[in-house]
Order: sequence, then C-alpha cells, then structure tokens
Amino acid sequence: MTVEFLRELGLKLLCLSNGHGEDAIALRILRELQQHPHPPELAVFPLVGEGQAFAQLENARIIGPVQRMPSGGFIYMDGREFLRDVKGGLLQLTVAQFKAIRAWVRSQTQSGNQDAVILACGDIVPLLFAWLAGAPYAFVGTAKSDYYLRDENGPLARKSGLFAWISSPRSVYFLWERWLMTRNRCRAVFVRDALTAETLEKLGISAYNLGNPMMDGLEPENPASFYGPDAEFREKERSLVITLLPGSRAPEAYANWQLIVEAAGGILSLFADRKLLFFGAISPELNLEALRPILEFFGWRQDGEIKTQRREGSILRPPVSSPQEIRQEFPNLLLPLTFVQRNATMILTQQSFNDCLYEADVAIAMAGTATEQFVGLGKPAIAIPGNGPQFTPAFAEAQSRLLGPSLILVKHPAEVAGAVQSLFRDPDRLQLIAENGLRRMGEPGAAARIAECLIQRFGNSKLPPIH
Repeated sequence: MTVEFLRELGLKLLCLSNGHGEDAIALRILRELQQHPHPPELAVFPLVGEGQAFAQLENARIIGPVQRMPSGGFIYMDGREFLRDVKGGLLQLTVAQFKAIRAWVRSQTQSGNQDAVILACGDIVPLLFAWLAGAPYAFVGTAKSDYYLRDENGPLARKSGLFAWISSPRSVYFLWERWLMTRNRCRAVFVRDALTAETLEKLGISAYNLGNPMMDGLEPENPASFYGPDAEFREKERSLVITLLPGSRAPEAYANWQLIVEAAGGILSLFADRKLLFFGAISPELNLEALRPILEFFGWRQDGEIKTQRREGSILRPPVSSPQEIRQEFPNLLLPLTFVQRNATMILTQQSFNDCLYEADVAIAMAGTATEQFVGLGKPAIAIPGNGPQFTPAFAEAQSRLLGPSLILVKHPAEVAGAVQSLFRDPDRLQLIAENGLRRMGEPGAAARIAECLIQRFGNSKLPPIH
C-alpha cells in the first residue's frame, strides 16, 4: 500500500537542519529514505553553517543561502557569540532562509504537487520554520532530552539558575514547542530516548522513541580480538586504551587539546607500570601539525626521533607498544602521526574515528556529539570544562545531566588520572555505566526505523495526524 501511495503521489521532502551534529543525523535518515524502492525526491537546507555533510548525499540540492557564522553555531552558549552572529548578518540570513523555504513550498503547490513535506531536524528553529511554511511536517528532536531534568529515579537537583528556570515546565520541551508538535500538519515527532517520549505521552503528544541516529554507523573497521584460550593473559598484557576527544572546531579544539594532553601526562605518572595507548580522534577540520607543539611541550616525541635513544639504552618499563605492534593489532588504523613518551604511545588519526571509539577503555572528552557516541557504546568519559564557545562549564554540566553516571566531570586536568584509577577499581560502576549508556543513547538502526516511519506517515495521507 505504501509503495503505491509513493508512486502515485510523487512525495517530495525538504529537510531542514540547524547545526553540524543535526546535519549528520539528518544525513543518516535521508540516506535511508533513498534506499527505499520508491524514494521521495529530496531537498536539503542547512540553516547553520554551510552544510558540508550533505555533499555526500546524491541528488539533493540545497534550496537557499547558507553562511558560516562567527560563533560556529553556538549562539546559545554565550550571549556575546549571538551578538557576533548578529553583526555577521544572522538576522538577514534568517529572513532570506525563511523566504527560500516558503518559495520551495509554493513552487511545489504551483506545479500541482500537493505532497511536499518538511522534515525538521534539530530544535525550535527548524520546527517553527516547518510550521510557518504551511506544509505537512515531522520533527526529529536532536537537542533536548528529559534527562536534563530528571532520571528514572525522579527530578535532578537544580545546580544552576539556568536549569532552575528550564525545569519549571513538566517537560524539557517548552509549551510553545509542544504546541507546534500538536498541530494537524505535524505528522510525527521523534525524540532521542524513552524517558522523553514517556513525558510527552503524558502531555498528550504521541512521540516516537525509535532510537538515536547518532549511534548509527559506528561499527569498527577492525574490531580487536581479545578473546580466545589466552583471553585472560592478553587482557592483562594489553595496553590501557584512552581516546582523546578535543572537539571539532578551531580555535577552541586546540585550547581543549592542551588541557587534554596535560591530563594525559598525569595518567602516565599514575599508571607507570602499565602500557598506555592514546588515540587522538582528530576532526578532519583541524590541522594535525597544530597539535604537535603542545605534545612536544609536554614531553612527547615523534616515534622516529627517539629510536636512537632506545638503542643507546634508555629505560622504558614496561616497553611501550611500537607502531609496528599497533599496526598488527589494528591493521585498518591509519597512523599519520605517532608519538611516544615513557610507557605510552600516542596516535593522532583523522580517518579511524569508529576504531578510536570502539577500542578505548575510557575517553578524555571535550566534545559534544562524539562524547555522546562514546558513552552510547557503554564506556565512561571524563570531561574537563573549557573556555568555549561550545565546551564551557555550563555545557559540561548540562552534558553530565544528559549522560548521567557515564560522564565524570573534573575541574582540572590533574584530576583526570585519579578519576581513571577510581573507575577501573570499581567493576560494578563500570557495569552500571555500560547499561546507562545503552539506555540513554539507544541501539543502532534508528535512522532506518525513522525513515520507515516517515514513509508510512507521509506516504499514506489517510493516516490521522499526531495529537
């Protein structure tokens, strides 16, 4: 039945998104829609940034003006960033973008196509634009979760004036956001976890909990095998693997990197009797060479520079894993820059993100989406608040609410080593963290489930709207 509707109606879908992470989530859903036997005709409109992620999507044009703002999209974090964006043309851009959305809807109507629909991915901005545009729409709420306000045991203690104000509603979604979700033209609402869906259900909104697309596509290229008849011995002998997540936007990520490398130095000292392997999961948008001076300042040397010292008899105990040994263990892991110090190896890579997440025991994280993905794999992350504009103390505190016991906040880099030691002395806590991550972030496959639901909701006009 659905295929016949799609064939007859010629469904056309415009996807609105407003941020780097939102673009990535939207891209996963749109790819799944394109896999349908009769896919809708797609158009996209990234409202924040230039939408480079959508270059990977075939046959989906950007319908209006895009522009990179000075804040990089983090105007909610700091009023000063908002003012910078206003001076950079934010208001004029927003007006032009809304006109482009209305023009797209009108062009579909004038051509006789009554089946133009909008998928709003992100927060209130694309949701509001979708409603104002006058077409049927669905909403993927990527930013908000009731975990910011409560967990399964009840409301969380109010730690700041900001959250005291936010927690006044019964839901993390404000009254006006919920109003937009109840309009007749709103055909589906997808939220990121069961707790949020449960709250909206109590408020009369039939929200779908189909999982979080940010957990899709994270399968490792080369999963390490620590199992077999000698599994216990190999577990004891293997390196403790720590992934470093400094974020993706310059110049903030470089400042974050300095704090993270300082924290890594404390781990070297505290875990002097165990081999350590650090994976620096570096965004392709950053310059690897810009990270080198910070590493050298904290005593790291590129592998080739210290081979002579080894031959001359310098003492490394226990012996650090060599790049050759690491290549044998992780043959698909690209090693563009490898550094060593005492009992540790540091690998910086821009092309093996999934492996960096899967192979790590713990992360030192100053990122947004990447931290959530790491926690969703059932692993603990330790965060150090930075100076922003994204990873500020307020952002880190909010993220700790979202991720619960899986994210450990420390105030200074010197506290990270002790936090790592405490974690691995408490197996029960690690088990709790593993269960918590899956519960809060969901199982893989969400994008496919959301795409199928969209086909059903938009492909069959006889289905009643969600109330």
